[in-house]
Amino acid sequence: MLRADVTGQPRAELRPAMANTEDARAGLALTSRTLLRDGRPWLPVSGELHYTRVPRERWTERLRLMRAGGISVVSTYVPWLHHEPVRGQARFDGRYDVGAFVDAVRAEGLEIVLRIGPWVHGEMRNGGLPDWVQHAPVRHRTDDPAYLDLVREWFERIGAALDGRCRPDTVLGIQLDNELYDQPGHLVTLKRLARGAGLSAALWTATAWGGADLPDPEVLPLWGVYGDGFWVDPGEPWDPTFRAHFFFSDAWDDPGIGADVRATDAAGPGSSTVAGSELSAWFPAATCELGGGMATAYHRRPRPDAVDIAAVAHAKLGSGSAWQGYYMYAGGTNPGPGLEETQATGYPNDMTRLSYDFHAPVGEAGRTAPSHAALRLQHAFVEAFGERLAPMPSHLPDPRPSGVEDSETLRWAVRAEDDSGFVFIGWHQPHVPLPTYLGARFRIDTSHGPVEVPSAPVDIPAGTLARWPLGFPVAGVTVDWATASAVTVLPGSARTPPTLVLLEDAGICVEVAHDGVAYAVTPGTAPARIEEADGATLDVLVLPATDAARVWVVDAAAGGRRLFVGSGEVTWDAVGRVSVRGSGDTPDVREYVDGAWLTPDWEHADGAGVAASVSVRRVRASTLPSGDYGSRDGRQAAPDDAVLDAHAAVYRVDIPAGLDADAVLRVRWAGDVAQLRVDGVTATDRFWDGSELVANLHDIGAAPHARVEVRILPLRRDTGVHLPVDAAARLAASADGLSELDDARIDQRALWREIR
Repeated sequence: MLRADVTGQPRAELRPAMANTEDARAGLALTSRTLLRDGRPWLPVSGELHYTRVPRERWTERLRLMRAGGISVVSTYVPWLHHEPVRGQARFDGRYDVGAFVDAVRAEGLEIVLRIGPWVHGEMRNGGLPDWVQHAPVRHRTDDPAYLDLVREWFERIGAALDGRCRPDTVLGIQLDNELYDQPGHLVTLKRLARGAGLSAALWTATAWGGADLPDPEVLPLWGVYGDGFWVDPGEPWDPTFRAHFFFSDAWDDPGIGADVRATDAAGPGSSTVAGSELSAWFPAATCELGGGMATAYHRRPRPDAVDIAAVAHAKLGSGSAWQGYYMYAGGTNPGPGLEETQATGYPNDMTRLSYDFHAPVGEAGRTAPSHAALRLQHAFVEAFGERLAPMPSHLPDPRPSGVEDSETLRWAVRAEDDSGFVFIGWHQPHVPLPTYLGARFRIDTSHGPVEVPSAPVDIPAGTLARWPLGFPVAGVTVDWATASAVTVLPGSARTPPTLVLLEDAGICVEVAHDGVAYAVTPGTAPARIEEADGATLDVLVLPATDAARVWVVDAAAGGRRLFVGSGEVTWDAVGRVSVRGSGDTPDVREYVDGAWLTPDWEHADGAGVAASVSVRRVRASTLPSGDYGSRDGRQAAPDDAVLDAHAAVYRVDIPAGLDADAVLRVRWAGDVAQLRVDGVTATDRFWDGSELVANLHDIGAAPHARVEVRILPLRRDTGVHLPVDAAARLAASADGLSELDDARIDQRALWREIR
């Protein structure tokens, strides 16, 4: 029997001046346990999108995909490097118009956090400082008056560009600098300078990982966790600092993030524990950089799967997170060459020059990845239950796993208060597979006595990420427990009561217990109805596990919570009108209404579905390069354009006529580096990690008359770069010099809108 005690008391509640008596916004408050909105606990879900890395005409489209994924807050860097490469020649037009971006975010009903730096990192050259700042004779990121004069100018430019928009009622938060570990006084100075430039927000934040010394309570500490990363040397195995994040824990620091560029001796990669700064007594546990994916460096190319990304987020949610924040959530493309982090500019890593896809839930080309579906289930849960969940403490079981090598002790936790909450099970990690956990049964000690779940032991398959209700009231009906994951609650109508929506966890029999009696429920059948003695009634709908990637929940803020299941991409506008993009003749999307599945009435709005291979001609064969392009600190450097021009295979891709702005080119390939060039100019690039190169044809200017080429540099078998297992196996099975274009195809979808 697995045991946890939920009778402990939550931490004392304090109210900092921030968002309460200072920088107040009507209806918003902050305590040491949670954010409050209109007096009710609020658990935000934030996602990073960099407006300068996305075409301006795509902002609203990306924002709607973020909202459809359950994002309620958009965060973004304001990168000095992108805006003012030449002193005094700052630009805030087009994709650089930060004021227009704030307007676009707010128009979609989303909150915004501006990460104003001035140093931001973001895999940018100089960490986002322009060269003229980087080379200035100042002590950067300190209170050196000469440096502060430069920062003051920059903040004043941001303030002018935002033109009064950056105030507490419009901007939720401002992040000061990034990954600053030992300058708490400087953060206070930056806050003063920002205020002087007309910038203020309800929340002031700073990143806390790496044992950062922060000026408590001047800034809200935000944490970050990644399940894998490029900042480890190529020959090293999966690092313990990554492994730790697949466990429920009361530790919030990640000592590995940025350790390879950190001028401190904080614990870095290789540390077997996750230790460092403890939670501030003033603030709840909050994150801004849950790994929504991972960037690809030349020397090390991690490729997280959807379940990897979801498992890390799930672990922090079960551990007590009061704010789920992702970096990145939507990828993009650098707005020009030479803006990326490189060894030539003093960093240990060479990043792709243009692509910043990040394997994010919304990719560089604007298409959703499988992680979008895996995360939006969690976010639907947060949207529906966050008011209750946000202040709930996390209760860890006894015994707990002995360390990151422990693959036998089940990983679980309970978030509960007043005997009501959720059992979280997280039984997944990459690289080192977990076995099926046999015979799990849970005993949760509550103030009213023990609760045992389920009625008989069950096996927990590897890959399980479960959120089981425990003593949870819904619409006046208390569900004792259930062995299926909570998704959302649909409002009732004149014909049906409210509906609790659960999702079957694959391989686990579904039981729902009420009033001391457990009932078996078959997923995918008609809802079960539960009635209390006082007449309160609740339907319980259990979706089959096979529908997990097809579930979309339209949030309540858009005119009423709705449940859709289908293979199309579901979004909605600010007033709740639903649209679907799909490749079929009509949308394959159903809505659950009044106890039945119905097909909405759709009208064709734009475009047509196209899925076809395209003509590809090899116009030049590859030749084998030396593979030695330099190195720094034991990490291989990336080849430059001259190497690709000399050795890469060149393929001409014929773009058909009649495509619209949704069309993307998908290229399956293998090699070292790929560049997609349009009329001789590189539009995007990739370091090979086994995944596709995907590019929006409209955005890169690849019209039918354009010369579109894919260049693939051979990857030598003796390369030494770190690859995912499947990519490494393909390289090992090849003759020396892997350079292949497997397939190129067009993928375009039609747009449909519901008829109201």
